[in-house]
Amino acid sequence: MTRSNSDFDAVTAGLTTDWNSGPVEGAVNRIMLKRQMFGRAGFLLLRKRVLLA
Repeated sequence: MTRSNSDFDAVTAGLTTDWNSGPVEGAVNRIMLKRQMFGRAGFLLLRKRVLLA
């Protein structure tokens, strides 16, 4: 497996900068939960999500 210099720079920047995408990730997670749970969710899916959380 070869690593390019740009990959290394991207990982280094991601680990060392103060900026984070927490609020965006929270919004995306909320949207995904709604898509998964509304209309199609039965008790088994809800139970699985709670146990894995």
